[in-house]
Amino acid sequence: MRAWDLRPEVLLTLLLAGSLFVLGWWRLRQVPGPRFAEGWRLVAYLSGLGLLGLALLSPIDTLASYLLSMHMVQHLLLVMLAPVFLLIANPLPFTLWGMPATLRHQLGDLLRRGAWLRRALTALTSPGVVWIALVVVLVGWHDPRAYDAALRSDFVHNLEHLSFFAVAMLFWWHVTGAGPRLHASTSTGMQIALLLITVPVTMGIGIVIALSTRPIYLNYLTVPRVLGLSVMEDQRLAGAIMWIPGSMMLILAALVLIARAINVEENKPPLSLDSVVADPNSS
Repeated sequence: MRAWDLRPEVLLTLLLAGSLFVLGWWRLRQVPGPRFAEGWRLVAYLSGLGLLGLALLSPIDTLASYLLSMHMVQHLLLVMLAPVFLLIANPLPFTLWGMPATLRHQLGDLLRRGAWLRRALTALTSPGVVWIALVVVLVGWHDPRAYDAALRSDFVHNLEHLSFFAVAMLFWWHVTGAGPRLHASTSTGMQIALLLITVPVTMGIGIVIALSTRPIYLNYLTVPRVLGLSVMEDQRLAGAIMWIPGSMMLILAALVLIARAINVEENKPPLSLDSVVADPNSS
């Protein structure tokens, strides 16, 4: 449990991201008028960075080489938790305002309507494309050959984690509605649909792993056993983690969106009788 690996490239990236956000948040908080830089956004973003650090720098990363169940915990942090906390903070405006003015304007120009980068991102990140990419990445990396390759090679392992996090950020970007909003506004119904059609994917992966009668990932046959778990006990636990918590996080997010939609409807002012019976053709 003392096996913290403070990898410089990860630690510096997290520190840079956190510093830009905090500085931008502080600058926007000084702007008079309606307060956009609420305190909860800062807490959410820093919590997301903390979860990334927990996944990549803590003993979780070390134990993932010995326990499939711990590897699943790591994947859930990268796919289901850290991106959500980062994106509900709506980090783009804060990060831009944390940059020097010249760089901020240059990056802002690239995201303006009609800019080549905005057009490219819009074409490549539609909800359908992002969902397919998420499914391919989740299913592909849980293929035994790809999974064992990731455990044998640091480069492949880093590529696995990067692809998990990247597609998860794009997926939750559509669900949370964080900026930049490049596409037509994603309706609440579409956001709920994206969440619910992903449930069978995570559930299916978890069920296959949990109910398998033989070891799926051969690498775990060759490493010392830790925490008193046999290979098959560890595999069943890993499948259950992907199956139940992995699916429940998606379902919980869908329930939050449903509750928010109901609340919006309940708070709408009632239609007056005159507006209901009025002749639409009358002047």
